[in-house]
Amino acid sequence: MKTFWVRAVNLVLIIALLIGYNTVLTLRDKDDQIAKLTADLESANLYKQSVMQSQEDAAGSSYEDGIWKGEAQGFGGAIQVEVTVEGGSITDISIVSAEKEDGAYLSMAKDIIPAIIDAQSAEVDTISGATFSSTGIKNAVAQALEEAAN
Repeated sequence: MKTFWVRAVNLVLIIALLIGYNTVLTLRDKDDQIAKLTADLESANLYKQSVMQSQEDAAGSSYEDGIWKGEAQGFGGAIQVEVTVEGGSITDISIVSAEKEDGAYLSMAKDIIPAIIDAQSAEVDTISGATFSSTGIKNAVAQALEEAAN
């Protein structure tokens, strides 16, 4: 009978230790989940702040209405553009002159114009395959927008 009670007490102690260990593991798992969710929340808040800041920057960067001219170097020479601003926003960009520019590069580089209008800024990526020509258009627009901002 004595061995029965010794075995029963040992069994109860082992069960108590397993339950305690399982509780510790559960708490650690929950702490890890909380830490992960907190990090995800902080990341989402930072992203939200950066989006809001970029929207505020875009909203705060209105330009004076008019047609503004800019010029910059492209692949083959000078590129002249006219930027039309209406209601403080860029509504149109036209290439006035690009006499020495290679036609193939220039036609590819013109794809940058819708990107600039959508972004309401010359801070857009250049066009791959027409890097120098699109950079010329982008810099000419930036020059025109500097005048429009003053």
